[in-house]
Amino acid sequence: MTENQLIEPSEYVRSLPIGERIPLPTDGIPFWEVFPYEGDIQIKVLEPPVLPEPPRNGEHGTEDCFTCKRGEDDPTVIWANENWMVRTVSEPAALPAMLMLVPRAHHDLVDLPPELAVEMGGMIQRVERAILSLGGIARVHVNRWGDGGAHLHWWLIARPEGMMQLRGTCLPLWDDVLPKQSPEAWAETNRRLAEALAADGR
Repeated sequence: MTENQLIEPSEYVRSLPIGERIPLPTDGIPFWEVFPYEGDIQIKVLEPPVLPEPPRNGEHGTEDCFTCKRGEDDPTVIWANENWMVRTVSEPAALPAMLMLVPRAHHDLVDLPPELAVEMGGMIQRVERAILSLGGIARVHVNRWGDGGAHLHWWLIARPEGMMQLRGTCLPLWDDVLPKQSPEAWAETNRRLAEALAADGR
């Protein structure tokens, strides 16, 4: 057990209404214009905490890390250099582009070596420029969650220009409900993204 894994819930978790039905706030996200669902909705009952948390994929190193095992030969990798790889999702998405920036070496953000941390900002910019080069993209949303895998991965997700209802934090939810692109269109998009990434030498 590491020092950041707790046997007892934190004071914050102990203050939560575990097992209770939480009322829906009248000005909460479900009432925003960008929320993709409507109709009757309620908040799930909070379940008790799980402590210590189960290990994420790759938590114990490269041996159980999906990212490390797949490597550059994975068909979802559309571009790579000596330190970084850019992946797309394995099935066509609904949104115009959805990429993941990952370091080749097995690191999370907290232990990313300084030289890679310096490179990371430029790499995020490089991937954003590639996505914007597709045209018709208003914004590129950059997200890092990290609850599923211990290998650092940044999501870069394109919001189509003019689709104001898709802006903000609900963009990944819209990808879940909008019609998926055809495999042919998705392959062409990723070909163009790979070409743009390779051409950007900055």
